[in-house]
Amino acid sequence: MNWIILIIAGLFETGFATCLGKAQETEGRESVLWWIGFAACLFISMFMMYRAISVGNNPIPIGTAYAVWTGIGAVGGVLAGIFIFNEPVTFWRMFFVFTLIASVVGLKVVSS
Repeated sequence: MNWIILIIAGLFETGFATCLGKAQETEGRESVLWWIGFAACLFISMFMMYRAISVGNNPIPIGTAYAVWTGIGAVGGVLAGIFIFNEPVTFWRMFFVFTLIASVVGLKVVSS
């Protein structure tokens, strides 16, 4: 269960990064709404990360949890940049995203 919580926390990390980007490119009320979304996603992400490392019978070690959480956020941030902010898709960018995914999966596999 803690792994599911951690994955959801990572998705909310992607959410707060995306909201931050959108808040920077908008103005007025729309910008305020994006800032509120940023704050909500930030809180939810941090709270869920805390739960994953401290609650239940099998808490995830902090080193593994933090690497997985930031890895999900990083991959999600790159994908949000590509699909929402029209950032370029290059071979090397995708190569390193896939190596990051392989590393996160590897950490999950070797963690006890």
